[in-house]
Formats: sequence, structure tokens, C-alpha cells
Amino acid sequence: MRIELRRGITLHPGTFTAVIAPQALILSALNGNPDLRRFLFLFVCGNYSRLLSGIGRTSANFEVRRPFTADQLLTVLNEAGHTVVFVEHDPTLFDGGERLLAPAAAALRDAGREALVILYAPAMDRSFAALARQADRLIELLPLGEMGQHPRDTRSHRRGGPPPRAQQTLEVS
Repeated sequence: MRIELRRGITLHPGTFTAVIAPQALILSALNGNPDLRRFLFLFVCGNYSRLLSGIGRTSANFEVRRPFTADQLLTVLNEAGHTVVFVEHDPTLFDGGERLLAPAAAALRDAGREALVILYAPAMDRSFAALARQADRLIELLPLGEMGQHPRDTRSHRRGGPPPRAQQTLEVS
């Protein structure tokens, strides 16, 4: 089981991946993968979801949980026994609960040992950055045209891996 975000960028089980991408791209990846219906899929969103109404899931294996506090998010993550855990980031969950950012990041990381865990946001914010520090991989997908229609506009970086090919080393002369 895998989810292809864009050609060459695939998410696999046993990982915790933080993803920043346009809504349309994420919806396309989720709705365009019929294999996801065969697996236990947990969609976690907080007070407001940008994606939930656009997901075309009718499978009995698709479950939605809506925590309204960081404590409830921790409970949901600790109880999750699903193959795919998709968390739509809601920064309001951590308003006044910043102390729970580290435990929530650890819970996402722990869940990623047994499942494919995706933390999604359309843009980076402070709480997303704190959660993403524990991710195996941080992927930022930009819409074509935002950086000049160049095929290397897709950024992906693995911790401890080689730098993306778009980076160059300046030599001293």
C-alpha cells in the first residue's frame, strides 16, 4: 500500500511524513487511489477541515475522528490501530496547549512505526513545524508556476539523506 503525491514522490507504510501541499493535490492523491479502500483509514481533523467535504470515501474502512483539543488529539493517536492515519493539521488545537506539541509529535512518530502517518497542512505554521521535527520526511509541494514552472519545484528532503538535486555547492576559487 502506498500513496503517490506526485510522480516520484510516494508515501509508504512504517513512516511518519509531514506534507505541505495545495488542497487539490492532496485530494487528488487520496481520491485517486482506489487501493486505499482496502485498508483501515483514519482521517483526523480538528475544529475545521478544508479537505473532508472533498474526500469521496464510501468505504466502511474510512473513519473520521475530530479532536477539539491537543489532549483529545493525543488520545486519538494513541488509540489508532489503522493502516493509514491522515492528520489534517489544525493549529487551534494547540492554542494554550503548546506544552503538548512534543508529546503529540512523539505520538505521531510512534504511530508511524506501525502505519503510514501523514501530517498535512496547506502552509507551514509554528505548531506544524514543531510537530514535523519528529517526521521521517518533510515534503513541500508547490503548485506549478509558483516558482517559475520548473520541474524541480517539488521539494522533498529526507533526514540524514543527500541534499536535493536542486541544491548546488559553491566552490572556493
